Amino acid sequence: MTKRDSRPKVLIVMHQAHSTPGRIGCYLSALGARLDIRRPSLDEPLPDTLDDHDGVVVFGGPMCANDDCEWIGREIAWLETPLREDKPLLGICLGAQMLAKTLGARVFTHPDRRAEIGYFPVEPGPCADELCAAPFPRQVYQWHCDGFELPDGAQLIASGGENFPSQAYRYGDKAVALQFHPEVTYQMMCRWTVRGAERLKLPGAQPREDHLNGWRQYDPAVAAWLRAFLPKWLAGKLPAPATGPAEPMLAVA
Repeated sequence: MTKRDSRPKVLIVMHQAHSTPGRIGCYLSALGARLDIRRPSLDEPLPDTLDDHDGVVVFGGPMCANDDCEWIGREIAWLETPLREDKPLLGICLGAQMLAKTLGARVFTHPDRRAEIGYFPVEPGPCADELCAAPFPRQVYQWHCDGFELPDGAQLIASGGENFPSQAYRYGDKAVALQFHPEVTYQMMCRWTVRGAERLKLPGAQPREDHLNGWRQYDPAVAAWLRAFLPKWLAGKLPAPATGPAEPMLAVA
């Protein structure tokens, strides 16, 4: 009889052929997790059930959750699976927007396609620093021109400026969504700012040198938070979300 592998198994959902799970993949592997990488955009199916998985991470991509694309609609509907089965779920950028749509919230793009591309401040809410032992980062790496409204029943973890006020939220005990990219390594940042150079011309995007300089200044705090957060998230041991109406949060100047 074949011995069952007791290591945790994490479903990694990516949206481009060349994408990698970056630092999240490295940290999960260091925790002993096996990574099951699927790309729905390349017709790789998502599982009907997560009986064989211990968690799900849904990453970003250049597409929008509002795109009229069959696989995007299918993936948004599929996100009901980890919610229904109460599995740890982490949405990053597009993944956070897809989860917002699954939960009935609006995903939007500004008419002038104003963006957050580079390092931007966020304002953590009262629950943010309770997620894990490390403080929630105050400056985070962004690469998006789409945003989402806070879903009904979700708890706001961090807010942003007036253009994209919802930056991080949690839903229930085990689902967390982040507009920003804690997975990005320095090598990934170099690659994105070259391959995606056209996006650096969007309103609100920062020049490439600001990205690289921001890495040196802000990334240690992001890395420390992610390293502390992922073990608690994967073990399903995040603190219970607060009950009652959320306190209003001021936009970051």
